[in-house]
Amino acid sequence: MRTDQRRPAVFRRRLLSHALHVALPALALPGLALPGLALAQESAPPASDPVQLDKMVVTAQKREQQVEEVPIAITAYSGDFMDKLGITGMGQLADYVPGLQVQEQSPNNPGFVIRGITSDSGDPKEAPRVSVFQDGISISSSRGSSVELFDMDRVEVLRGPQGTLFGRAAEVGAVHLIQNKARDENSGSLELGVGSDNQRLINGYVNTSIAPEALFARMAVFHEKRDGSVDNAAGGTLNGKDTTAARFSLGARIGEASKLDFILNYQEDTPPGTDFRSGTIPNRRGSTSHYDTAELNRGNELGLRRKVYGATVLGSFPLSDNWTLNTISGWREFDSHEEFDADGSQLYALEFAEIAEGTQWSHELRFNFDNGGSFAGFVGTSYFNEEGSQTVPFQTDERSLVALLSQNEDFRDQVSAILGGIPIPIVPPVNSDGSPNLDYTLPLNLQNFLKHYHQEAFANYGATKSWDVFVDGTWRVNDRFELSAGLRGTKERLSAGYQGFAGSGISLLNGIGSGAPAPLQGSNILNSATNGIIRRSESFDSLVGRVAARYVFSDQLSGYATVSRGRRPHVIDVTPQGSDVLPAETVDSYEVGIKGNAMNGRFVYDVAGYWYNYANFQTLRPNPSGGTPFFIPTNAGNATAKGIETSLSGKLAEGLTLFANYAWTHARFDDRDDNGNPQIYAGNRFRLTPDHSAAIGLDWQVPFGSGDYFYLRPSYTWKSKIYFEDENTPGLEQEAYGLLNLRLGVRLNKDWDIGVWATNLTDEEYLIDAGNTGRQFSTPTYVPGRPRSYGVTASVRF
Repeated sequence: MRTDQRRPAVFRRRLLSHALHVALPALALPGLALPGLALAQESAPPASDPVQLDKMVVTAQKREQQVEEVPIAITAYSGDFMDKLGITGMGQLADYVPGLQVQEQSPNNPGFVIRGITSDSGDPKEAPRVSVFQDGISISSSRGSSVELFDMDRVEVLRGPQGTLFGRAAEVGAVHLIQNKARDENSGSLELGVGSDNQRLINGYVNTSIAPEALFARMAVFHEKRDGSVDNAAGGTLNGKDTTAARFSLGARIGEASKLDFILNYQEDTPPGTDFRSGTIPNRRGSTSHYDTAELNRGNELGLRRKVYGATVLGSFPLSDNWTLNTISGWREFDSHEEFDADGSQLYALEFAEIAEGTQWSHELRFNFDNGGSFAGFVGTSYFNEEGSQTVPFQTDERSLVALLSQNEDFRDQVSAILGGIPIPIVPPVNSDGSPNLDYTLPLNLQNFLKHYHQEAFANYGATKSWDVFVDGTWRVNDRFELSAGLRGTKERLSAGYQGFAGSGISLLNGIGSGAPAPLQGSNILNSATNGIIRRSESFDSLVGRVAARYVFSDQLSGYATVSRGRRPHVIDVTPQGSDVLPAETVDSYEVGIKGNAMNGRFVYDVAGYWYNYANFQTLRPNPSGGTPFFIPTNAGNATAKGIETSLSGKLAEGLTLFANYAWTHARFDDRDDNGNPQIYAGNRFRLTPDHSAAIGLDWQVPFGSGDYFYLRPSYTWKSKIYFEDENTPGLEQEAYGLLNLRLGVRLNKDWDIGVWATNLTDEEYLIDAGNTGRQFSTPTYVPGRPRSYGVTASVRF
């Protein structure tokens, strides 16, 4: 809690920030990376020119600072900025953050990419590379990290290693979601909307002051449901949404400056299935187009049931004029069950599900020091405990599975070898009318032994216990020059496990997928049944840190340089064939940047350049045994990434604001390892990483009447070519594409807003993923992006 009355320098800075917030309430939409505080209020454009756009207050370094004071490549958006662009999801947010990509197959399977590094594995044995925090609590586990962005205070995206500030797993960056807390006021809002694909939207909050200056409460709710944008001939639709979320917060002020915030979060997702579309098996219309009608088995049985819920307690207790004790305690759970068709066709061949569960709790104790003078910093300790599991059931009609696998020469050779050299023919998986081919002949009449129904499963388990000690501080050498440095030491205990469950009866295919020497020797096709859980545990110690320098050249320009090390923890890989420990992945980062403004603050900008050197780069590759897990962690050796990111925002004219950004990311695997040996992905590009990405948008407000105005907000985002796998397999890529979005409407009496919106206005066809589980079985699948969508919303504040 702030003790402004006893800290004159700090108080003056915050008073200035508050005065600007009040004096400039009518600032239009700010720059892409540097939104202004004035977004917290709505009115017609002011009669005079703005003084500054760059007045966003952030807490990236665990204390309140304005964006230009932080020696980090940071993008910060206010909640009002996101409301103006209709941003409620992580994928939408990423389109406007240079260097950030977010891939969302479903809420259960997001992929976060910062400067070329992807974090998307659902395996609980693997730590994320990108930390996602919600009010200081890590929500980084893949299956629980996708949350709805509603009733937000702001979002801060930090690029570059952030281990000192955000924990052991923030190897290449952190995304911090700061939600609105209960306030000492009586207020509320309600938004209703309808749109294409039968979309329905309800979004709002109510805040009340129970005891003025002592106790406050806030309740926020969000619900959006829409049918899938893809029709499924087998029943239902695909790629839709059905999300309900709620948040309750209670704020208490204790004495003159201490405070407590208690927050409960809940989210439930029940969308229809994901359109994993086969690129090799035609539907009944004879089409293999990624954008045609789908024909996925099980129809309405496909889809997700996911719940994420947690509790957070935040405390701030001034101990003296200079010292403050801050505590962050959190508990969080998620459970999900997703049914998907991995062959992406009408074949009952690769029918999978994923059942994921996770529980965590954590506590951080931090002492902050700031006397308003030459030094500010913090020291603290934290504890994190997490357990998770991922169970993958599998069902198949062996007749369809054999037909599908027969397209693969290696499979045919393997079966032929088992049968003493008898050749195995290629079996068409579908008949001429598109129906599954279930009536064919194999050598020795083996088709008579194929089961019409087979079921089996495997599971991964992971647990983490970590203890951290950290320290970070900034020394203001003089009015222009300051130095920052930090260290975080970690002691962690990692546990991993694997279990293969026995299948349903004897299978002719047993051993073909798992590498066993002959069929008819067990009951599983893809994995070997194990005698319980195979486990392994190890302990590790680590140290990461940063050094940064910032220099203020003038009131309009400052620059910074940082050297830091990031780390992704060791991976204990457990399979039926044994276990292995992959060394921790490390990255040495070198970065320089400038932040400035021009024309008396009408334009603000920042530019950052970086160079990364990776060692022991961890990636996933298809399991060489052909069994489960389908993809295994692999040490791909060394890699290098370099890039430039820039953002600009400014007021072009009265009521007309521009925002834009651009990122160049050159991320490649090195040709050779430290010993001079060729690497498996030598020269390949990092997956999900465009070399170039850009975004641009306008906010045009035309006043009329008394305080009312029309608004027009177009935006355009563009990405160059990306590969979906580190192997850079031809055909598993997306060429360059751009998306045009538009919002327009009217603001009345400062409180009422009526608008229409459209996303992907030009109806661009594009993919968000390719390959997936199906590529292990000679039928890679493709997930199309959302086509043109549109709707209308109405909202009121009170």
